[in-house]
Amino acid sequence: MKNGRIAVPSVSPGGLEGERSGHFGHCDVFTLIDVEEGKIKGVTTLPNRSHVQGGCMVPVNLLAQQKVAALVVGGIGMRPLMGFRQAGISVYHDAERLKIRPVVEDLIAGKLPLIGDDQVCGGGHH
Repeated sequence: MKNGRIAVPSVSPGGLEGERSGHFGHCDVFTLIDVEEGKIKGVTTLPNRSHVQGGCMVPVNLLAQQKVAALVVGGIGMRPLMGFRQAGISVYHDAERLKIRPVVEDLIAGKLPLIGDDQVCGGGHH
């Protein structure tokens, strides 16, 4: 990914040196990384909005409003995944690493796979 905004579900306080949240819908904040010409140009954090059970489109709409182009998750349910696809946000998968920076660098380098339908989870906590 050479240009655009990447979102990473994060444990508060977020940021490039922060840790990823295991469940995107219930993360504390989203770390937003702006990429230009393959380089990190800016990093901000966006507080997640709470949502009731079944309200998994709340983060989809929140990130779409922020012009996010790509999202990196360790897990996601089918409904929000479909919502992100409809919003034109690509969802990438990395379930192994907790640190934000190496995952973002791999996404920029084109090393992360898009999440497949067989990798979605049923919701709730893992």
